[in-house]
Formats: sequence, C-alpha cells, structure tokens
Amino acid sequence: MSTVALATLALVSAPSIAIVLIMSIRRPRPAEILNLGASAISLVAILVILATSADTKITYWNDYVIIDGLGTWTILCAAIVYFLASLYAVGYMRLLGEDSRLHRFYAMFAGFGLSTLIGPMMNNAGLYWIAIELTTLISTFLVAFEHEAASIEAAWKYIIVVSAGISLALLGTVLFYWSGTFILGPTYDMTWETLQQVAPRLNPSLVSLSFLLVLIGYGTKVGLAPMHTWLPDAHSEGPAPVSALLSGALLNTAMVGIVRYLVVADAAGISRLARGTVLALGAFSLFIAALFIVRQKDIKRLMAYSSVEHMGVIALGFGFGGQLGISGALYHMLNHSLNKSAMFFGAGSVMRAYQTKRIPSIHHVIRHLPILGGLWLAGAVSITGSPPFALFLSELTIIRAGLAQAEYIVITLMIVLLIVIFVGFLNHFRKMYFEGAERKDRKVEPISAWCLLPMWLALIPLLVMGLWWPHQLWDHFQIVAHALDMTNAAEAVR
Repeated sequence: MSTVALATLALVSAPSIAIVLIMSIRRPRPAEILNLGASAISLVAILVILATSADTKITYWNDYVIIDGLGTWTILCAAIVYFLASLYAVGYMRLLGEDSRLHRFYAMFAGFGLSTLIGPMMNNAGLYWIAIELTTLISTFLVAFEHEAASIEAAWKYIIVVSAGISLALLGTVLFYWSGTFILGPTYDMTWETLQQVAPRLNPSLVSLSFLLVLIGYGTKVGLAPMHTWLPDAHSEGPAPVSALLSGALLNTAMVGIVRYLVVADAAGISRLARGTVLALGAFSLFIAALFIVRQKDIKRLMAYSSVEHMGVIALGFGFGGQLGISGALYHMLNHSLNKSAMFFGAGSVMRAYQTKRIPSIHHVIRHLPILGGLWLAGAVSITGSPPFALFLSELTIIRAGLAQAEYIVITLMIVLLIVIFVGFLNHFRKMYFEGAERKDRKVEPISAWCLLPMWLALIPLLVMGLWWPHQLWDHFQIVAHALDMTNAAEAVR
C-alpha cells in the first residue's frame, strides 16, 4: 500500500476509531484525549498527503474516493480547525459542568470532524451530497448540546433551512444525472471527471437549471446570502468549539461542491450564467454582512456574520477564476479557517469570563484579560483584512483577479463593503476594550491555558503568511487552477 493510501486510511480511521472508543469508555477525560489524538493524527495524515502527492490526482475504491489538489487543500483547512477546536474544547467544555454528557459531545464532535474530512474526497456527486447531508445531521445535535431554549431553536432552524437547501441540491444532482443519460445511457458512474467530459454535449438549458439548483442548495450550506439565515443562529448558539468547526471547516467543505459544479458549467458552455450568479451571490453576501455587522449586539453573531462576509469573498475569488482568482480563494479559505477559529475561541472565552454575549455589557477586556484580550484584538484586526496579516494578501489577490477580468463594478462594490465592515467590526472592539463604566464588583473568570494555546497556534501562522507567501503554496494553487481549468474558462466571461 502506498504512502498516500496509508495516510488517507489514517485520515478517516483515526476519528472513526475514536468515536467507537469514546462511546465504549464513556468517561469525559479519556474522551478528550481520544478526540484530540484523532484530530492530531488526521492533521498529520493530510500533511503527509500534501507533501507526497500535491501535484497528482489519485482515485481509490473504484473511483469513489479522489485525492486531488482542491480536495486535499480543503481537507487541510478542515483538519487544522478540527485539531485547534479539539484542543480548545478541552478547556472550554469543562466550564459547562456537563461531565455526564461530555463523552457524547466528543463522539459527535469527532463524527462532525470526520464528515468535514470525507466530504471533499468524494469523487461521486451523489456520495458528495450524502456526505454534506451527514454533516448537517451530526452538527445539529452539537448546536443544541447545551439544551437551552435558544440553542434548541437554532438547531431546529439550522436543520430545516439547510435541509431545504440540500433538497434543492439533490434535485439539481438528479437533473445533472438525468441529462447525462441522454448521452451515456441509463446508468453511468457520476464522477466529477465524467460530468466534466460529457458536459459539452449536454442540453444547455437543462444544465443551467441543474447548476442553479445545486448552487442554491450548496450555497445554503456555505452561508451565501440570501440563503444564510440559519448561520447566525447556529454559529452563535452552539458551543464555541462547534462554532469554530462550523465556520472554519464545514463552510469550506460545502464550497467544494459549488467549485466542482462550476467546472462542469464551464465545460458545458454556460460560464457567463454560472460565474455571473456566483459573483452576484458573493457580492450580496458582503452587502448583507456589512449591514448586520455594523449594528450587531451579540459577539458570536458578530463572528457569524463575518463568516458570511468571507464566504462571499471566497465566492468572488472562484467566480473571477484565473490563476489569481483561484489562488486568492484557496489562500483565503486557509486564512479564514485559522482566523475565524481564533475569533470564536476568543468570543467563547470572553463570553464565559463575563457571563454574557452582549457587546454593550463587555468592557475593558484588555485590562481584565490581557493575554486573551491582546490575542482577540489581533484576530479582530486580521479578520477585517488589515496588514500585516494573511487575509490582506488573499483579499488583495482576489481584487487583482477581478481587475484582470475587468469586473470593475464588482470590485468597487467589494472594496466599499470591505471598508464598511472594517470600520463596523473594529468599532465594536473599540467599545469592548476602551469604553464603558468600570464596575468594581465585576468578577472576571480566569482563562485556561487550553483556551489560549489554540489562539496562539492560529494567529502566529496568519502573521507569518501575511509577511511571507511561501512559494510552495503558490505552486500548489497553480496546480489546482490548472486542474480545474478555471483560467481559460474565466476569460470567456469577459
């Protein structure tokens, strides 16, 4: 068995074995260790895959599993967040006083992490849909884990809205398959490569309808506006480690489906419709995020609407296409995963320390929590796309891609909305850090080192990658861009 095959097996086996052991032992402390160990093994495994097969496409198990550039990069983002969130959960979940149920949380958490890892490696459009639906079923219970009225309501809203969207994605998948039967016969393997090869001979009208259904369906899961309505509630009401995994891992996993179908749409000759719709949804997501970020009063909902913003930015990058567009979008996926994880970790710790989620009730964070406050503020500056952090580089690259495609209206709108979000987002932090009357009777709970360490591990790479874009990453992005054939397809939109 090759190194890549062994690493792929370890990637999915570690969380699977952890789930079985956690439910067998049923004790909180071993559950913490098993989940953390599984996340570490998964992260090492995907790093091995990237190091040994970054420029190749490999399929396993009768072509049902694919290891390619786009998939492995998305899995890397998910594995990093899964590891950081597992590390953070050790300190955070102990604060909830739920030791009797904690083994169930970690079993579901490992299952959620596993589902975000296997989704991008599904080489069959139908199996990919099943993987995305699996993430919904598992994460719903995690969102409602605290058994509070607000979290249960958020879980119901999440599963209803997302299931409706995923149902549309299923309809689009079925229509794609049906359109292929006119060329390939009543039965065929619905792999991504098969769809791309047969796409030029498919009925353009049927393909257009199928793509729009898939885009709306998976766009709901990604959190693109106006299908984003579940996201603020689910992200804000779930435990902080779950919020990080939802934002930093799940959204990217769902974005893979849109990108793979976008390649099929390019091959089918409907690039103008497909890319134009993706760009419209991306720009509208930025617009909605700007409106709600400016007037937000809840710290976790503030982070949630920031996720809507950055998914919009990534959609713009893929919509522009080309070497710059695809590179900027992939880089932004990693940067957002790291940054949003740190922001949710900080929000969860501040919420527990101050016993509130309301921004107007949080004051002088840097005075009461100097280390956490400094890290959280640095993360806030970074998440708004400010230099010298990595999100500035990825957003700048996406802007350059738009300019190269002469999408001046979209780029102007993007820049204006990013400025509005920058001012609105940091204004909230100004209030929490430097305004408000100091209460002498306020007791702020100390923060565990388990909660601080993953913030350091997330923010330091963001600073390093903001000052230095490793050429190995650029080379990998070019391989992905060539494999997706987005460079030439984007030119057709001009």
